[in-house]
Amino acid sequence: MRALPVVVAVLLLVVPVAGAISPAAGSESPAVVQASGPVAVDSADPVVVDPVAVGSADPIAPSRPQTGPSQIDRANLTFRTLSAPADADPRVSSALRGANLGPALSFSVDDADAAAETAAVVDRIENAETNTERQRLILAALSQVERDEVSLSSRQSDVFSAHASGNLSDRELLNELVRISATAREYDHRLEEIDALSEETDGFSSPTRLDELQVALQVYEGPVRDLALSTARGERSATEIHVESTASSVTLAAIVDGEYVRETFRYDRWDRGGGPISNDRAIEVTTESYPETAALRQPDAFGAGAVQRITIPHEYGLLRTFVSGGTERVFVEHQRIDLDDFPDTERVAATGDGFNVTVERSYVGGPVTVTVLDEETGEPAPDVTVTKSVGGGDSRAIGNTNDDGVVRTLSPAESYRITVVDEPRVVVVDGLRPIPTPRLVDDE
Repeated sequence: MRALPVVVAVLLLVVPVAGAISPAAGSESPAVVQASGPVAVDSADPVVVDPVAVGSADPIAPSRPQTGPSQIDRANLTFRTLSAPADADPRVSSALRGANLGPALSFSVDDADAAAETAAVVDRIENAETNTERQRLILAALSQVERDEVSLSSRQSDVFSAHASGNLSDRELLNELVRISATAREYDHRLEEIDALSEETDGFSSPTRLDELQVALQVYEGPVRDLALSTARGERSATEIHVESTASSVTLAAIVDGEYVRETFRYDRWDRGGGPISNDRAIEVTTESYPETAALRQPDAFGAGAVQRITIPHEYGLLRTFVSGGTERVFVEHQRIDLDDFPDTERVAATGDGFNVTVERSYVGGPVTVTVLDEETGEPAPDVTVTKSVGGGDSRAIGNTNDDGVVRTLSPAESYRITVVDEPRVVVVDGLRPIPTPRLVDDE
């Protein structure tokens, strides 16, 4: 079993989303046009939107292209998501992520220490004086990784709970999650080294539990954690990340390279002491939980023991789940969805001060697309500032429209307001709320 590549992780920095509008563009300006109330738009009406690229790094876990025509009715397509427990009151926030050299250097030292320990383990095994001693050292190293994985799980659970209770900031949560992900990858790399040494040892083969442990370690990774890492390393420009936590779960989401990227971890759906689950049963669980996505392409299973990893690369993006043998439920989800094809939205429109503004709302943490057109010509209005105000708070810039008059942000959990600013013209779309989240079939 091949492990994922090792990534050197660094600490991250959260800075407030900057760019509040100036008084000249505020609600007291005589040029402001307040829409007379959002107007629902038929979801079948076309709106021209193009992805807004963030940074220049390679796409995260690219999916395979779809082979053959899709038989799915795109008008009725939905992408269900693993979310916080339905009876929970999650802590929800959003912050801009950027690079910070000081913490990055500090964390690099921690990562180097973990890599050094792997090198030390390999050195001890390779220098064993007898074959029996070599086998003993291999088994001891494997047992140590098993204990480390248990500690990693406990550490992550504590982080979830601390953030949900308000005892950990967004920055601290994301920093720790990236640390956990990097540590898991180093353990995974260590297992690869142990596997290779096992194959080179006379009369000894890799224990089955090594493969099981590799799959279990991959649950601590995720596409948004990878995005946060690349942003902190300065490989991408600052990126808005949605953070949602309960005592037993965390959801992270972002918009990057024209895609909506999301990951969720639910401890309440994972039985660590549960029995094994087969590839076929794990595929059935994922198919039953995500019927619309599973209809796009046959899932691929990869795993052993009590955790199975199921992947569905499809024409609109990618779904990856981890299924627990003890509960026979999905407890980790990774999603990538092309924003051009994102189906779970409802439109609201407003017209005024020379602009036609359309806001495509989605569920909490989902992508919100704002399209600004010239009222007279119907042409896109590029380089227009768009701001967002949540729950009556201050307006903060989410960016400028691109050549197609489009800019995107993430949906908050509260009522929010979108303001289009091109001084002296201002259009406000108020009273916006997220739509219901399309939850898993077994979690509705």
